[in-house]
Amino acid sequence: MEANTPKILDEAQSSPIDPKDRPFLEKVMVKAKLGDVFDARDITEVVYRVMRDLMTTEAADRVAEELGNKPAEISDDKALQNTIVDLWKDTNPIVGFLSRVRPPWQGPGIFKIDSDRFLFRVANEGGLQPELDREEVVKAVFSATKDELSPERIQEIASWLPDHVRKLWEEA
Repeated sequence: MEANTPKILDEAQSSPIDPKDRPFLEKVMVKAKLGDVFDARDITEVVYRVMRDLMTTEAADRVAEELGNKPAEISDDKALQNTIVDLWKDTNPIVGFLSRVRPPWQGPGIFKIDSDRFLFRVANEGGLQPELDREEVVKAVFSATKDELSPERIQEIASWLPDHVRKLWEEA
């Protein structure tokens, strides 16, 4: 049946991935034991969203700047388009705006993001299958991300993460 699917439907099923980001997403896919690079892209966006929620806007902007400083390659392949920095930025314009005007969620209160809430959000917002280990998935994203960042940015991100998640970051 798949062989008879019109090409336009195949292309409409998921937004494109940039070829230069394929190695990044393949790292996530393999380490997290995900089915494909599109799953890796989707879960990376969720992990990044929760990470940004812990950080100030200025800290998140510094991460975006480093992720955006990778040399760009031009490709005619329309099936592959997102960049790593695009994964870092929220694709929802309302959420993106709110994340720029709100304080980080580190303080006391109902919305504090501790390690359990971090992992819970990743599993639920990312739609992780029950057989996947959410810590393994988070570490896969962390590992691929650390390969793209300077030691200063890696240390800065660690300073924002809650205890157990910081340990996962350091192990990645």
